[in-house]
Amino acid sequence: MTNAVASSKPLIALLAAPETSPSVLYGFYDVLLSVGAVYPDMTAGTPGDAMLDVRIVAATDQPFRCFGNVPVEPHGVVNEIDRADVVIVCDVYTPIDCAPHGRYAPEIAWLQRMHRNGALIASVCSGSLILAEAGLLDGRECTAHWAYRDLFREHYPKVKLSAGSILNLSCETEGIITAGGVTSWQDLALHIIARLCGTQHALRTAKIFLLSGHEDGQLPFASMCRRVQSNDAIIASCQSWVADNYTCENPVASMAEYSGLAPRTFARRFRAATGYLPMEYVHALRIEEAKQIIETEDGDMDEAGYRVGYEDPTFFRRLFKRQVGLTPAAYRKKFNGLCMKGPSDSRGATAAV
Repeated sequence: MTNAVASSKPLIALLAAPETSPSVLYGFYDVLLSVGAVYPDMTAGTPGDAMLDVRIVAATDQPFRCFGNVPVEPHGVVNEIDRADVVIVCDVYTPIDCAPHGRYAPEIAWLQRMHRNGALIASVCSGSLILAEAGLLDGRECTAHWAYRDLFREHYPKVKLSAGSILNLSCETEGIITAGGVTSWQDLALHIIARLCGTQHALRTAKIFLLSGHEDGQLPFASMCRRVQSNDAIIASCQSWVADNYTCENPVASMAEYSGLAPRTFARRFRAATGYLPMEYVHALRIEEAKQIIETEDGDMDEAGYRVGYEDPTFFRRLFKRQVGLTPAAYRKKFNGLCMKGPSDSRGATAAV
């Protein structure tokens, strides 16, 4: 980095903005800075030497407050930095229906330059949107938080989003790595440590901080976005109707009839407006409700399928596994006992997402 003391250590720049989560920014900073130093101290009582040079960078050198009003004092300014081994774009929150067009111009120009100069560019969660804005994901596969699926489809059609992935390494040889939801920064941190310092140091870091991977991916955590679109009033009305009638027999035919459109016209307009085929949308609604039943109740799981509209339990279990990434039984094991329950936690299938 310009104006910084020369260092032989691999240099990692953490790009932050006022919309960044402190848990991601300072989690990265704490864990990466500990490599080589903390494990010998915790196991032998003798601190070692830090192996990585970790810096927080931003568009200006002025202190600012990130998400939650947490203070940030950047170590460097993007337009003064010419070299880094790894640049990590921390999450930069944006609403699920608002692409960051026209924002972060200094950061985007810097990311493009750093990528040309050979730095590995990585992102976490909504940080992938900044890479998409920079054009670094055009024609490439990436991941991001599952809630941004529709935003990527609408605003970044050249990007192939793998919304179920935790860590997407498909473009690592091209200098790009993307990580999914917020806590996937941990998976990315361990990967970066292994890449720069070796597997042993990654394992030691995982042991010190009790870090473990998200082996099941993002799908078990994902929820269906139920935002009713506003571009097609007829389809919006159908979305509202099917939200209350998804258990009915032949829901797609009933929706088409409700719309007053010919079936093929209805299917075409529904997909254009929502990104789903009509039956895919019904399945998504039903599985989302079944998930809530399984999360909050202890009854028979085939009964959960029946309650949301599936009379064939085998078909329900197969569909659930495809949509969620886990069987109903594995999903219950993962989430049903996740939090302590009180008397007020008994909920039905229509509980809020």
